[in-house]
Amino acid sequence: MTIVVTDSTPTGKQTARLLLAEVPSPITLRELIRFRVREEVARRNARSAARLGWESAADTAVRAFTRNGFFVFVGDRQVEDLDEPLSLAEADEVSFVRLVPLVGG
Repeated sequence: MTIVVTDSTPTGKQTARLLLAEVPSPITLRELIRFRVREEVARRNARSAARLGWESAADTAVRAFTRNGFFVFVGDRQVEDLDEPLSLAEADEVSFVRLVPLVGG
């Protein structure tokens, strides 16, 4: 299945939008984060001579989620549990809301 993934700021401004193809359903949030990172690294590696290992990048992303570095919404519902099974539909939009640290603090 193909789903739409967006990155947004806490104020709702969309900063990126991409399509992820062949996403299995059901999938846990942890698996979805790792799937997304793997796809993004593959796309980056295809454009660059420098190679990035997707597994370490995925581990970093999962750790960032556990430290509230970003939130994930499927439709209008926030997903808080990395191991929650998600039954996604092609109409679903998955939003990654990245938190931006305050300047000077």
